[in-house]
Amino acid sequence: MDKATLVIPVILCGGSGTRLWPLSRSGFPKQFLVLSGDDSSQSLFQQAIQRMNAVGAGQGMNLGSTLIVTNEEHRFLVLDQLRELRDVRATLLLEPVGRNTAPALSLAAFAAVDLVGGAAATENDPILLITPADQTVKNQTAFVRALRESVSVVEADQSKQTIAILGITPTAPETGYGYIKRQGLPGENQEYAVEKFVEKPDVKTAQSYLADGSYLWNSGMFVLRASTWLSALKEFRPDIFSVTEAAWLSRSSDHSDRTHFIRPDSEIFKTVPSESIDYAVIEKCPGSKFSVKMVELSAGWSDLGAWDAVWQVGKQDESGNVISGDVIVSNSKNSLIHSSGRLISAVGVEDLIIIETADAVLVADRKNSQDVKNVVSQLEAQKREEKNLHRKVARPWGWYDSVDEGERFKVKRIQVKSGASLSLQMHHHRAEHWIVVKGVAEITNGDQVITLTENQSTYIPQGQTHRLANPGKTPLEIIEVQSGSYLGEDDIVRFEDSYGRSNS
Repeated sequence: MDKATLVIPVILCGGSGTRLWPLSRSGFPKQFLVLSGDDSSQSLFQQAIQRMNAVGAGQGMNLGSTLIVTNEEHRFLVLDQLRELRDVRATLLLEPVGRNTAPALSLAAFAAVDLVGGAAATENDPILLITPADQTVKNQTAFVRALRESVSVVEADQSKQTIAILGITPTAPETGYGYIKRQGLPGENQEYAVEKFVEKPDVKTAQSYLADGSYLWNSGMFVLRASTWLSALKEFRPDIFSVTEAAWLSRSSDHSDRTHFIRPDSEIFKTVPSESIDYAVIEKCPGSKFSVKMVELSAGWSDLGAWDAVWQVGKQDESGNVISGDVIVSNSKNSLIHSSGRLISAVGVEDLIIIETADAVLVADRKNSQDVKNVVSQLEAQKREEKNLHRKVARPWGWYDSVDEGERFKVKRIQVKSGASLSLQMHHHRAEHWIVVKGVAEITNGDQVITLTENQSTYIPQGQTHRLANPGKTPLEIIEVQSGSYLGEDDIVRFEDSYGRSNS
């Protein structure tokens, strides 16, 4: 490994994880959840960052700042979880809309090129380590070894036309993954040439792949030089290349909490064709001037693409049950049961998925857990809020939990972080009562600014400009009672906002 070569971890963090509904929703998708893995206190996103940064540990590798490509709406979720990781430097590339993984990786490649001085800086063309943010790996030692081998494969090619991909040793005739067919004998770094990529197969075909021995699961993890991706994209999908480049060249940037935010031009980026890395480039490479090599990975990998996968990697009891939260079981086996708050009792059940949240309960046959997407489609068709948001909703300033509602009223429990504040705002259709239950509140109510403490309250009339802030060192909690003819979240006119959400 040439120590001068800059190696940059890239985390693709734009998925919505709808197959893990109701726990995963577009407002709080699965990569930010604590679901599985060796460290049960870390989210999948945090695990991905730790794994990729471990590649440079003790190797003298020139490991650069992590590039995280995520949605603008999730930037504060990312920031909150980054704060819990020590010594991780990161730059956030914020997509105004999701356009799939090919444009996302292109943003990372353009950013990586800029990090080494622009397109002319070919003497230190950075190597990108690319992973989705929503996978889990049990054996990190094996993972790091395979990734380092992949870096060596890419670095050995002086023509800069090699792409390395991690292929997962299959353990079952899985129909939910794409496959890679390898050929020939392994090279110096245990890499194989890739003959072809194949789509998700039916059961019979998957069984034949498993028996053949030369087919591996496509992990979606790649190692390549930034210039290689941009060159291949320009070759196979010049439309994606040109529009993404235009959005990048018109980018804006700012800093928050020692983290660099970069935003491609919103209107241009919205016109980028939506396509995956595989379809846009990778599957077109075999037989072209771009060589794809595969390094095999056997490390307890899973993309947690459905609840059955979560059960498979979870900690099973003597009856094969994976249990989380307040759960009592009797005479039940091989089930995944998750309680977010309420007590769940299961008697005489087998091979079930039971997921409880504050506003939804999922009960599914484990072998049919992929079909949760059909429920999500129905929620979308009915325009139900449960598709996108939990009852408890994360916000950059803290969170709110809608604990009760009825005709012309809604009750929320609101927590505001130390030093944070909501926007200066007003509502056309509702009034609000605020009751402080913990901490100190600084409240702007029209022309008045008042300070309230525990058990004190105030009234915000309909149409009144107001703001809630926490000047204290501990979290502030209030109960908010809304009343009026319309109580939707879109009845907010923001005049000033610390998080870039003002209407004016």
